[in-house]
Amino acid sequence: MGKNAIDSSVVVKNIESKLKELKLSKAEFYRESGITSATLSNWRSETYAPSQEKLAAAAEVLGVSAIWLLTEHNSISVETEKDPATGGEVSEDDLKFALFGGEATDKQLDEVRRFAQFIKERDAK
Repeated sequence: MGKNAIDSSVVVKNIESKLKELKLSKAEFYRESGITSATLSNWRSETYAPSQEKLAAAAEVLGVSAIWLLTEHNSISVETEKDPATGGEVSEDDLKFALFGGEATDKQLDEVRRFAQFIKERDAK
């Protein structure tokens, strides 16, 4: 994949993650977006990259931006002590509360993640 190419597997991962969060079936997604299961399969295998039109259609159905679909979201892990009650997992709501007092958009949280990834990569050099 070239430097400016779309990582279509990230797009698929983000679509599937958002579908799960929204409790929206793939069938509903296909119907509402006009994107077919074959298209999603081609993106997953990186046979084809999503067009701007299909990215926009997916984003609209999922209530996110095309940029959100193109951005890897789970590359930052937050290390915490293991809490038996939660299995050590830190939810997005926990992060939003810790960083913003509870009120934050997905876009703001993604920006914090990208910045944390930048710092992590910078300090690893």
